[in-house]
Amino acid sequence: MEKFKNILRVFLAFFKIGLFTFGGGYAMIAVIERELVEKKGWITHEEFLDIIGIAESSPGPLAVNSATFIGYKRCGFFGALFATLGVILPSFIIIFAVSLVFERFLALEYVGYAFRGIQACVAFLILSAGIKMLKHLKRNLFNVLLVSLTIAAMILLEFFAPNFSTVFLILIGGVIGLCVYLVGYFKSKNKDEKGGNG
Repeated sequence: MEKFKNILRVFLAFFKIGLFTFGGGYAMIAVIERELVEKKGWITHEEFLDIIGIAESSPGPLAVNSATFIGYKRCGFFGALFATLGVILPSFIIIFAVSLVFERFLALEYVGYAFRGIQACVAFLILSAGIKMLKHLKRNLFNVLLVSLTIAAMILLEFFAPNFSTVFLILIGGVIGLCVYLVGYFKSKNKDEKGGNG
């Protein structure tokens, strides 16, 4: 019975996130962090940063990947299933309902005004999520250098507009991070072996 209640809590938490977040996965980052890290304490800030990194570098939408991972961490397979359903059901229902009256819906003047307001809010949510993630990022030379290089690369790519997907930036960052980890791991392993022999 307790497991069922936990699964229901996971579903309702992600249903709420899916229902009240506009702008897709990036806009959901701030809402997921506020609801699940700060209010509920289901995951730590460090775990949240890792989840975003894994979700972004995995196939599929960021919000769905994050929901699946957090749901699995909380309640196993059924937690993952119901967290995923919770985050996608509101969008599915709303888009399905809108598609039935799409032409008439877009023709309404007030709908256009609402969407312009939503666009501004989404930009703020994405910026807010980025700033929060930067605040909780460990301050070491590697992280500062990688963030600076990524921002510089994105600005240069935006100005010169070559045909280069941001997915490659994510993959390059992942490969660099893995290389730095392996170098550190082998250094500490060699140090331990030398200390054990001495």
